Amino acid sequence: MRVNFKAMEDYGHGTRTSQAMVADKVELIQMLFDGLIESMVTARGHIERGSIEDKNKSLARAGRIVIGLQTGLDLDKGGDLARNLHELYSYVTRRLVHVNAYNDLVALEEIVSLMGDISQAWRDVPKLLPGASPVAAAAMSTMH
Repeated sequence: MRVNFKAMEDYGHGTRTSQAMVADKVELIQMLFDGLIESMVTARGHIERGSIEDKNKSLARAGRIVIGLQTGLDLDKGGDLARNLHELYSYVTRRLVHVNAYNDLVALEEIVSLMGDISQAWRDVPKLLPGASPVAAAAMSTMH
């Protein structure tokens, strides 16, 4: 899976981006999900405080990360899973636009929950790999 570099940049600045460059693919994807969820949670706070400009920035960052995850999918090799994720990411992008336009906290919570579920699935990937040591799998599952 290739990952859109712009999405990586949107995850964070400085040290975090440097760490992302050396992380393996699963760790990188998890870091992107962490940045995505962080952006959406931050946007919720901005909506609650009425900070429209900051809300826009947080949701735009979230949208760029989702698009980066989406463009990183290999639809030829990924089969149904990649196609389903592509559709899910399209849905999340549309919902982010809706949230931004209407300050809809219910819709925002829906996509935070959806992406949280996908994020947890990526946390579980190391446990499913053949030859993964229990210690390495446990360390991977506690990464934030």
